[in-house]
Amino acid sequence: MATPTRIGLAGLAVMGQNLALNIAEKGFPISVYNRTTSKVDETTERAKQEGNLPVYGFHDPESFVHSIQKPRVIIVLVKAGAPVDQTIKTLSLYMEEGDCIIDGGNEWYENTERRQKQMAELGLLYLGMGVSGGEEGARRGPSLMPGGSFEAYKYIEDILLKVAAQVPDSGPCVTYIGEGGSGNFVKMVHNGIEYGDMQLIAEAYDVLKCVGKLSNDELQQVFSEWNKGELLSFLIEITADIFGIKDDKGSGYLVDKVLDKTGMKGTGKWTVQQAAELSIAAPTIASSLDSRFLSGLKEERVQAATVFKSNGVGDIITEQAVDKQKLIDDVRQALYASKICSYAQGMNLIRAKSIGKGWNLKLGELARIWKGGCIIRAVFLDRIKKAYDRNPDLPNLLVDPEFAKEIIDRQFAWRRVVCLAINSGISTPGMSSSLAYFDTYRRGRLPANLVQAQRDYFGAHTYERIDMLGSFHTEWFKLAKLSKM
Repeated sequence: MATPTRIGLAGLAVMGQNLALNIAEKGFPISVYNRTTSKVDETTERAKQEGNLPVYGFHDPESFVHSIQKPRVIIVLVKAGAPVDQTIKTLSLYMEEGDCIIDGGNEWYENTERRQKQMAELGLLYLGMGVSGGEEGARRGPSLMPGGSFEAYKYIEDILLKVAAQVPDSGPCVTYIGEGGSGNFVKMVHNGIEYGDMQLIAEAYDVLKCVGKLSNDELQQVFSEWNKGELLSFLIEITADIFGIKDDKGSGYLVDKVLDKTGMKGTGKWTVQQAAELSIAAPTIASSLDSRFLSGLKEERVQAATVFKSNGVGDIITEQAVDKQKLIDDVRQALYASKICSYAQGMNLIRAKSIGKGWNLKLGELARIWKGGCIIRAVFLDRIKKAYDRNPDLPNLLVDPEFAKEIIDRQFAWRRVVCLAINSGISTPGMSSSLAYFDTYRRGRLPANLVQAQRDYFGAHTYERIDMLGSFHTEWFKLAKLSKM
C-alpha cells in the first residue's frame, strides 16, 4: 500500500470493525489495528467479502500509524478506562504534532478532559466522541456526538457527515457538540434517557400482559400498531420484533425464556449521579436504574414471593373484567406522557451541565442528531427540536405549549393506568415517578414549607416567608413547650 490512508481505527471488536467498514464504504481508505492480530485479519477479510472495501490491516502500531496521511486522525474504540490510556500510550509514541486521537467509547467525560490536557502537552489534538446505534448503527450509520478540539473536528467533518445516519429533511446525525468532555457527557445522558425509555416500555408490557392478559401475538400487534403513531421509534419497533420470535431451543416464545435480570455498563448510574450532583430531578431515569438493581436480586425475589404468598399476599391481580381495547389505548397514552417526562429530565441535566461548564450546548441540535442512527431515535425527537427552536430558553419541555397540551390530553389515561397497576400489585416505578414529577412541577405550592419548618426546628436552618422578604428563625421548641403547659 503506497498511498497513505485517510484515517485509522484501533480496536476491532464488533463496533470497531463495523465503523471501519462503514468509513471505507463511504469512500475513505482506512488503516486498522488491534492488539490481538487475528481481529485485524478478520476485519480485512470482511472488507473483501462486503465489496472489496479499502480497509488496510496492520499487525504492529508503528506501521499502522505511519500508513495514515498527515495530519493523522486515529479513532480508538476500546473498553473505557485503563485500556484507552494504554492504547493512547502505544499509538502516541509514533504520532507527530498536529495529529489527532478520537475516543469513540462510552467514556467518563472527566477522563476525556484529562486526556485532552495530556495530549495537548504532546502537541496532539483530542476528541471524545459518543457513538450510538449499537453494532448495526456503526455499520449502517450511527448518531455521532464529537466533543473537544474544534480543529480536530474540522479535520474529519467530511468523513463524519457521510458516515453518520442520514435523516431526510434534517441531515446527517452528527454535529460538533462543544468543548471538553461535552460529547461524552451528552452520550452518557442519551444512555440515561434510553434506560428510562426501556423501563417505561417494560412497564407497559407488564400491565398489558398481567392485567390485560395479552398474548405475545397480541403484544406484537399492539407494539407494531403503536410504531405507526406518536410512539414511532427504534425501541418500540424492536420490542414488537421480540414478541414475534419463537424459541429455537424449545417450544413457545423466546421472550418468556429470558431470565428477568437486566445488565448494565454504568452510563445510567453516571447519569443519576450527575443529576444528584447538579440538583436536577431525574426520577424516571433514577427509577429505571433502581429497577435494574432490583432485577439483579432474582434469588431474593423468588424467596420473597414465597414468604408473601404464604402470608396471603400473592399476586394481587384480580380476575376483574378488563376492556382490552380501552386498556391498550390508556397504556399507549401513559407511555407517551411518561416518555415526555423522561426526555425533559435528560434535557434539563444537559442544560445544567452546559451552563456550569460554559459548553453552550444547543438542545434542539442534540434532538436533531438523535433522530436517526441511535438507540433512542424516535419521531417524537422532531417535536423536541421544534420546541427548542420555538424557545431556546425553554425551562422544561413540559411547559412547551405543544407538549403541555399532549400531557393534558393524556393525563386521565395516565392516572388510570398507574392506579390500575397499583391496585393490581404491579410495580410501575417509571410511569408512577413520571406522573409524580409532572404533578409536582405543575403545582404552585408544595408541602415543602413543612419540611423547611422541620429543618429550622431541629437545625436552625432558617426559612423564608411568602409574605415578607428576609431570612427567619423561630424557636419552635420553646413555643411548642409553652403551648403544652
